[in-house]
Amino acid sequence: MADGFQFDFTPEVERATLPAWEKVKHHVTPMEWRAKAPLIAEINRLKQQKNAVILAHNYMTPDIFHGVGDYVGDSLGLAKEAARSDAAVIIQAGVHFMAETSKILSPEKRVLIPDLQAGCSLASSITGADVRLIKQRYPGLPVVTYVNTTADVKAETDICCTSANAVQVVEEAARQWGVDRVILIPDEFLARNVARQTEVGIIARKGRCEVHERFTAADILEIKAAYPGAEVLAHPECPAEVLEVSDFAGSTAAMNDYVLQRKPKQVVLITECSMADNVAADALETEFVRPCNLCPHMKRISLENIYEALVHDRYEVTVDADIAERARLAVQRMVDLPPPAVPARYDLVKARHHVAVELI
Repeated sequence: MADGFQFDFTPEVERATLPAWEKVKHHVTPMEWRAKAPLIAEINRLKQQKNAVILAHNYMTPDIFHGVGDYVGDSLGLAKEAARSDAAVIIQAGVHFMAETSKILSPEKRVLIPDLQAGCSLASSITGADVRLIKQRYPGLPVVTYVNTTADVKAETDICCTSANAVQVVEEAARQWGVDRVILIPDEFLARNVARQTEVGIIARKGRCEVHERFTAADILEIKAAYPGAEVLAHPECPAEVLEVSDFAGSTAAMNDYVLQRKPKQVVLITECSMADNVAADALETEFVRPCNLCPHMKRISLENIYEALVHDRYEVTVDADIAERARLAVQRMVDLPPPAVPARYDLVKARHHVAVELI
């Protein structure tokens, strides 16, 4: 029971949640669905009543992603969709830095996160004060910051990037600032993988995603030996050695597009566990091998605390006005870049060459 709500699987609930059930029925048992469906139906009713939207990240569980998510995808894509919507309230089914980004791009809207403890190892690895010290050490060099960071870090940044456009942003920053080196923080592995895609020198920092850093090249080779027909898709937050032995590397959006467009018979997504479940719902012709790592922070978000956030109007995420203004500029500079000339993916031929980075 969530805050007194009665879980009755009525015919009305069954009808209201049938489209979601069709999406998740291969990943959720009928018994589980009878428990989840009433809450899904009530959350969707409350959203309409309160003029709210739910942003569901790719790493949410299928019941959230397909059951109550209004916009689904990667963190920046969700924030941009929320800014375009007419909703008064945004529920961030993701982690805290994502909620901050949504608030930065939608300052007039209330942004709620269902669990204040939903953090991120990568975002926690650096502060705005750290960035100020880095700028003192490397005066005149542009700072490119991954969107997986807090608002105070973005506020000290020249331009943000995503895993999909990091190479493009690095090269554009070098061109605009007239330099041959760029600071790319805080993800060490993303920076090392970007360094193998460009002639621009990279200065990096030892921040890591606790999900992706655990994958190894040995894991991938073991998978390939067990499933010789499987295509292995890796996220660029993984170590460079993982990309070297993979068949494709790209952002979560790029992985999703790869599977839906190419329709491989068998695929392995080297990223957070729920990603495979969510893509599989739309890729019925593909078999998913699932050697994945769970994100404990993403998994703090549940249907129950999404419901409670809507009922109690909690927990609101705010950003200091000065920080938000400066952070918005860094995000907007990225958003204003033209779309990349080719689909966002990492050239795996280049990825196999070692390129040194300067590690702060």
